[in-house]
Amino acid sequence: MKLTCLSRGKGFYFPPCHMLSVCGFRILIDCPLDLSALAVFAPIPPGFSAVQDEEDLERSVDESVGCESGNGERENTEKPMNAKALIRSEPWYKTVANLHLWNLSFIDVVLISSPAGMLGLPFLTRAKGFSAKVYVTEATAKLGKLMMEDLVSMHEEFRQFYGSEEFSSPHWMKWEELESLPSALKEIVLGTDGIELGGWMPLYSAADIEDCVKKVQRLKYAEVACYNGTISIKPISSGLEIGACNWTIRYPDGTIGFVSSSEFVPGHALAFNYNALRSCDVLIYSDFSSLDIPETANKGSNYPAPEDSSTSSNLEELLLHADESSEEMDKLNFICSCAIDAVKAGGSVLIPIGRLGMILQLLEQISICMESSHCEVPIFVISSTAEELLAYTNIIPEWVCKQRQEKLFSGEPLFAHVELLNGERLQVYPAIYSPKLVLRWQEPCIVFCPHWSLRLGPAVHLLRHWHGDEKSLLIWEEGMDSDIALLPFDLKEMKMKVLRCSFLSGIVLKKVQPLIHVLQPKIVVLPEDFRQQIISPVADSYSVLHYSVNETLKLPTLKEDSELEITPDLISQLRWKNLKDQNFSITRLKGNLIMSDAKRQILPSDELSCSKSEPLFLWGTLDLQRLLARLSEMGIGGSLQEDSATDGSSDARILHINAPSEALLEIRSTSTLISAANEELAFRIRDAVDSILDGT
Repeated sequence: MKLTCLSRGKGFYFPPCHMLSVCGFRILIDCPLDLSALAVFAPIPPGFSAVQDEEDLERSVDESVGCESGNGERENTEKPMNAKALIRSEPWYKTVANLHLWNLSFIDVVLISSPAGMLGLPFLTRAKGFSAKVYVTEATAKLGKLMMEDLVSMHEEFRQFYGSEEFSSPHWMKWEELESLPSALKEIVLGTDGIELGGWMPLYSAADIEDCVKKVQRLKYAEVACYNGTISIKPISSGLEIGACNWTIRYPDGTIGFVSSSEFVPGHALAFNYNALRSCDVLIYSDFSSLDIPETANKGSNYPAPEDSSTSSNLEELLLHADESSEEMDKLNFICSCAIDAVKAGGSVLIPIGRLGMILQLLEQISICMESSHCEVPIFVISSTAEELLAYTNIIPEWVCKQRQEKLFSGEPLFAHVELLNGERLQVYPAIYSPKLVLRWQEPCIVFCPHWSLRLGPAVHLLRHWHGDEKSLLIWEEGMDSDIALLPFDLKEMKMKVLRCSFLSGIVLKKVQPLIHVLQPKIVVLPEDFRQQIISPVADSYSVLHYSVNETLKLPTLKEDSELEITPDLISQLRWKNLKDQNFSITRLKGNLIMSDAKRQILPSDELSCSKSEPLFLWGTLDLQRLLARLSEMGIGGSLQEDSATDGSSDARILHINAPSEALLEIRSTSTLISAANEELAFRIRDAVDSILDGT
C-alpha cells in the first residue's frame, strides 16, 4: 500500500489531491482546479475591442524592444507590477501539475470529496485511455455540475471577446513572454520550482461536462460501493459543505479512513460523522487547512493521550464543542452589520463569495438585520445557475444539518431564501445584462455573484462600476493576494471599502490529536507540516507516519496472512493428511474463488473438491538411497550416474535403470522426470517414488 500526495492545495477552493495504491489498484482522491491562478490574466477591458487591445499590446512590446536595442543587447528585465503586466488572453486553467506525471489510463478509481474537488474531473474523463470508476455523493455531483456549468458560462465572455483558439500553446506560454512577467505573476504560472507550466489546460466545454457526469456513480452517505470485488468504498459526511464527504476504503487486509477538510458543528451541512472512522486500521489525514486557521483558534493544540474512558469521553465533548461554530456566526453577524451600514450610507455591497453554505447563511442573516434595522434595499443574486442552485438546496433534507432537518419537519423551508424569493426581497437573474435585471435595477443594493477570483463573471463589471465609490463595500474572502487581485481596477482610484473575511475550512489544529485519540487507529498518516505541531502518543497505541508533496510513502502491511472464508459444505469434504515429522496437516481443495465486498471466499464447484481420480500432489526431498532400496524390493535394478542431465544442466542427479529394462530418472530439487520405453515400468517407478514422498 502506497500514498503519494500530488498537491497540498490551498484551502476550501483548491483541496488537496492524493494517489493511493491498494491491492494493486490506483485510487485518485479529488481532482480540483487552482482557480486562484486566474489572477495572472486580465479581465475583459470595458469599452475596448479585441483588435484594439491586441494593437495596444503589440505597441507596448515594440516600444520595449526599441529601448533594449538602443543598449546594444537585450537586457532581462521584467514589467512593472501594474494592470498592463497581466496576461491579456483567453485564460487557461491550472490543474494539479503533478497529476500529469502519471499515466491516466492506469488510474482505477477516482473519489471526489467535495464540489470543489470535482472541477478538474472533465479534464480526466475526456482524456484518451481514461477508464476509471468515479465515485461521488449525489449532492456533490449535482453541485459540482452546476459549478462547472457556471464556470463555462462565465468563460464564454472571454471567447466572445478574443475569439476561438486552437488547443496549441498560446502566445503567453512562450518562454520570452514568461521571462518578462513580474516575479509574483511568474511564480503563479510556473510555481515556486518553475515546473508547473504543464498543468495549464484550456477549459472544457459544456459537452465535456455532460459526458463527465454520465461517467460518475452517485452514492448516498454510508452507501457501500464495491470495486472489482476487492475493495469496498463508503462516503461519510464531513460537514464542510453540502454533499462533502470523507471516505472509508475496506480491502481484504484492513480498512483505511481518509479524512479531508471537515467541520464538527456546521451551520448548514450534515455534521462530521467521525464515528464511522473508529474501525479503521489506517487513518490518512489530508486536511492541510488546519495549519492556515488563525493561531487564536489553534491555541492549546497538544493534548496528552487519554488514559481511561472518562478522558476519552471528555475529548469527544471537546470535539463537539461549538466554539468554532459560534465564531463563524459572529463573523456572519459582523459582515451583515457592515453591509447594512454601507447601504444605509447610500453605497452598494458586492459579495463574490463562492461557498454555497456561506451564501445561504449570509442571505438569512442579512434579511434578519435588514428587518431589525428597518432597511429595505433589493438583494440580487446574479449567476447562470443561481435559480437552479437555490431551488435544489431546499429539497435535500438528508444532506443538511439536524437543526435544518427539524425546520422541514415543522413545515418551514430548509433555508430562508425561499421566503425572500416569495416576498420578492430577493431577485435572481442569470446574467448582469438580463433585460429584466436592467428594468428592475436599483441602487443601493446588495449583490451576490461569482467569481471570487475577480477575473471573470458579474463581479468584474460591478467592481468596475463601484470601485470609485467610497460608500460602497466589497466583501471578499481571503485566499488571494489582494494587490494582484485588485490590479485591473485602478488601485489609485480604488475608494471602495474592502472587507476581507476568512471562514472555517477544516478542523482546527487543537482538535486534530483529540480526534486521533478518540478514533484509535493502528497507523496515522499525517502531512510532514504536522510533525512539529502534533505530539507523538505517550503510549504505543498507534504509530505515526508523515508524508510530503510528490513523495511516495510506503505504508506497512497490517496483516502477515490473508483471510479466506470456506463454506461449511466444502470443509466437510476435505481429507487431511499429517505431514511426516512436521506439526501440521495438508489437504487438497477445489472450489470457486470469489472476491466480493473486500472478502475472499471459496465456494463449492460443481465437482467434488477431493476427487480420487485427480493426480497426486507430492512434496518433500527425494532420498536416493531409500529410492534404490525400494526399487530393489520391487525387482528393479539401478545405479546412480555422475553424468549431467539431458539438457546439460548440472543441478540434477541421474538414476539409471538397467533391469528389467532400460529407464532413466532425472532428480532435481523441484521435480523428478521418469523416461522409459516400457509404460508399465514407468508406472512402477512412479509408485516407488510415491511411496517415499508425502502426497495427497
